[in-house]
Amino acid sequence: MSRRPVVPPFRLVASALAAAALLTTAACSDDGAATTAADTAADQARAAERDIAEQAPTGSPTGSPTGSPTGSATASPSALTESGAKAALLTETDLEDGWNQVRDAGKWRDSMLIGQVDVAQFLTGKADASDCQELVDGLYGEDLLGKPSGASALTGFQQGDSRLLEQVAAYDRAALDDRLKWMASLPQKCDQFTLDGSGGGERTVQVTEVSVPEVGDARQGLHVTVRGDADGGPATLSLMVTAVRVGDSAVTVTGGGLDGDQKDSVEQATQAGAERLRTVLDGGTPSPQPTDLD
Repeated sequence: MSRRPVVPPFRLVASALAAAALLTTAACSDDGAATTAADTAADQARAAERDIAEQAPTGSPTGSPTGSPTGSATASPSALTESGAKAALLTETDLEDGWNQVRDAGKWRDSMLIGQVDVAQFLTGKADASDCQELVDGLYGEDLLGKPSGASALTGFQQGDSRLLEQVAAYDRAALDDRLKWMASLPQKCDQFTLDGSGGGERTVQVTEVSVPEVGDARQGLHVTVRGDADGGPATLSLMVTAVRVGDSAVTVTGGGLDGDQKDSVEQATQAGAERLRTVLDGGTPSPQPTDLD
């Protein structure tokens, strides 16, 4: 004996609703009215069947919205706060070679960066000269990336006659990217130029590009050498400056002095600083222990 096919429950309910509607309208109406009522009841029954069918499983997986990715999206970095900027700053344990943290780093200024660019040396005119003037002014004022749009914090370290300055700050994303592109153009625009000092002495400035550790979302580095007189004798100021963007924030590290640009320490500080900033923006707390840079 063959078995009858199993009828889905929602079809049984829909059929029962349709039959009940037809019997009710036939008993309460005359021939003409019954036909109209029957048509209406049939439409209601079909609508009921559609409603029940829509409630039935479609075979799509549960617990995940249609069209949403199976994996969770990576959270965007949060906005930098004043406390977060301070927490992201380097500590002495993040650096090697005996760097000592100082309290007055925000007052550091190097007089060899004071002066006016000799525009007459630029074949391309005042445009490039203006960029070079902005470079030396930015190095002197410690605002090479421009004015922060939000929270900022600064710290500094000293080792003999060398200094290392770090700034963590929030910026406008588009303006920050433009500033990094501007930094990348300086080795060509400002390859070598003369800076006329306030006391009448001339200084020769050279600008070259340097590599930056592969950290953050975007990065740029410069090496700047200023040769002239200081304290009555010839002197050479060597600086290495790096800028790393992490989300809408950035870490800027400037290191060097009359003893050289402190390349190894600047690279170490750049990597550690970018990692600490990333930790803060991701909602974590940076470890005060030395960062493993191997």
